[in-house]
Amino acid sequence: MSTYNNIGINNKLDWSRIRKLFIIGFFAACTVLVGDILVGWGVHDASLLGMEGFLSRFANISDRRIFWSAMCGFVGIPLEAMCYFGIYRLISPYSEKLAHTFRSGILGVLAFAGCGVHVPCLAAVYVYKYFMQVSPETASSISVKFGMYFLLPGIIVFFIFWIIQHIAHILAFVKGYTPYPKWCWIFCPAVGMAVTMLLKFLPETALRNAITAAWISIGNLWMFGGLLATMKEGKANDDNGHDGRI
Repeated sequence: MSTYNNIGINNKLDWSRIRKLFIIGFFAACTVLVGDILVGWGVHDASLLGMEGFLSRFANISDRRIFWSAMCGFVGIPLEAMCYFGIYRLISPYSEKLAHTFRSGILGVLAFAGCGVHVPCLAAVYVYKYFMQVSPETASSISVKFGMYFLLPGIIVFFIFWIIQHIAHILAFVKGYTPYPKWCWIFCPAVGMAVTMLLKFLPETALRNAITAAWISIGNLWMFGGLLATMKEGKANDDNGHDGRI
C-alpha cells in the first residue's frame, strides 16, 4: 500500500533530529542574511525615478560583495530548504495529505530559490554595475531585460511553490496537525517577512535597505528560532499522547 510518508519517517517523532534540523536551518538562515545584507546595503539616488532609482544603489557595489552575497545564498538557501523537513516530520504523523503538500513546496523551493532566484539576482546586479560604466543611458533597460529573461521565470516558479508550502504550513498548525500548540502557526516565514517589510515605511537609510533586502532570510530566522523556542511545548504534547488541537 502506497503512502505519502515514504521516506523512512514513522509516526514516532524523532525530536532530536527535528531539533538538529531547526538549529542547522537557523544558522543557514544567518548565512543567507549575511549575503542579503552585503547586497542590500546602500541608498538610492534620490534624483532618479522608477527602475533607474531602484537600481542606482548597485552602481558602486564591489565585485567582492556581489560574489560573497551570491555564494552565501548558493550555500545557505538549499540548506534552509533541506531543514524545512523538520516541519515535514512534525506534520507527517497527523496529516499525510498536508505533509505531502508541504513536501512539494519544499522541493520547489530547494530547486528554484538559490540558483533560480538568488544567484540570478546577483548576476543582474553585476550586469547593471558594468553597463553603468560603459553605457549609463542603457544600463537600466538592459538590466531589466536580463531580469525578464533569466530571473523572472525562476521568481514565478519559486513563489508558486513558496505559497504552496506556506499554505500547508499554516493549515497544519492552525488545524492542530502538529504536536505544537495551534498558535505556533505564527512561526511561519511569511509573518517575519511581513514585519520586516514594515521598515519600508521608515526614512531610507543603508541599514533599512539592507534589512528589508533580507526579508526572506529574516522570515526563516523567525520560523526556526520560534519553533526552537517553543519546542518544549510541542514535545510535552507529544509525550502526553496528544497534539496541538488540545
